[in-house]
Amino acid sequence: MAAKEQPVLEDGIKYWESQPASYDGVLGGFGTGSLPRVESLGSRQFLLHLMPSLLTVPSALRPLRPAPPPARRTRALDVGAGIGRVTSDTLLPLINDVVLLEPVDALVQAALAAAPAWRGIADASRSVSVFQGTLQGFDPARPAAGAHCLGRVGYVPDAEEAGFDVVWCQWCLMYMSDADVVAFFRRAKAALRGEDSVVVVKENVCQPAPDGGETAEFDEEDSSITRSDLAWKRVFRDAGLTLVHEKVQEGLPAGLFTVKMYAMFCL
Repeated sequence: MAAKEQPVLEDGIKYWESQPASYDGVLGGFGTGSLPRVESLGSRQFLLHLMPSLLTVPSALRPLRPAPPPARRTRALDVGAGIGRVTSDTLLPLINDVVLLEPVDALVQAALAAAPAWRGIADASRSVSVFQGTLQGFDPARPAAGAHCLGRVGYVPDAEEAGFDVVWCQWCLMYMSDADVVAFFRRAKAALRGEDSVVVVKENVCQPAPDGGETAEFDEEDSSITRSDLAWKRVFRDAGLTLVHEKVQEGLPAGLFTVKMYAMFCL
């Protein structure tokens, strides 16, 4: 059963325009504790489970020798990216080139200002392209057609790049209706590079309905909707995505919604 009220794009943007452009601001006051470190570590472990080839240094998981580097540079899309926390802390340690999308001006400007100091940017081994725009109007297959590019820092390719190995959606789909999420996923599918490419969703999850069925909770303060596990899985099916892995984020402070990670291949 879906929530009677649905997110309103303008209301969500207005809310985030009122929040500080900082870790504390985007994490609801939890930016100075253990949450950012624990959360990003959980995300990297989840992504490495899906794409172990991204791990190119010796580790306890691969003690004898590193994996061969990927045949081509890897690309990720980070949507609803805020100040770029996920890009800098989760994706750039593993991915060569990241396209960052965020609609709120203060947040995306903060990301653009911080990007030159992120991992691999100074030596041009990594790159970040910063776009301002909404998910509702964004086509991952043609980024510049649905959003404004504010700049690129780091590595500059010899030829135009296309497609993504990873599309990462974290704490942003809650500001979209089911129909808008499904529409975005269908556009994202067309921008995946191949059968090994993955769409990752990391979002709050509410409790199921009393009968165990799907449900959702609407928050008037920020015009967001928190879906139950079954509600998310219905949205994935409606978009034609195949769920291949799911995991609850552990180690977060008590009293928060459960946070769950879902991985989908376009099979």
